[in-house]
Parts: sequence; structure tokens; C-alpha cells
Amino acid sequence: MYLKKVDGPRAVTLPDGSVMTRADLPPKETLRWVASRKAAVVRAVLYGLLTEEQARERYRLSEEELRGWIRAMAHHGEGALKATAVRKYRQL
Repeated sequence: MYLKKVDGPRAVTLPDGSVMTRADLPPKETLRWVASRKAAVVRAVLYGLLTEEQARERYRLSEEELRGWIRAMAHHGEGALKATAVRKYRQL
């Protein structure tokens, strides 16, 4: 069995006890960002599976966009990442 060399850990344990691996991340070519995919990227960054820089590069995100996802999830949970909830959770 061959394992590709990667920077950083291959898997991390989340606070609920579940394990998140790089296989759980959305594909690099993702164009349609639903809340669950955004949340997976945020969890990967928060728990050390990816750095912010790796996430931005891998998914072609701006620093502002990724930080907005992290902030929304920290303050309001995964529901705030839904496109239909933007107005409800937007900071004025």
C-alpha cells in the first residue's frame, strides 16, 4: 500500500470524538459551496487538518471569504453558512 506524502496530519479527532481525514474534505474542483462543504473546510482549518493558507490555495478562496465562514460558524453554527441565511446572520 502506498501513502502519498502530505504536509500536516492525515487525520484529526474532532471534539465529538469523530475522526476527520483528508478524504472527508470536498474535492478541489468544488464550485457549488453548500453549507456542509463549507463546514468541512472550516473544521479542517480549526482542528489542524489544513492550514488557512492550504485551504485558500486548495479551494481558490479569498482570505476574507474563508475568515467569514470561520467567523459565521463560530458565532452562529453551521446554519449560518447556508446561502439562504446570509441576511439573517450578516454582521452590520
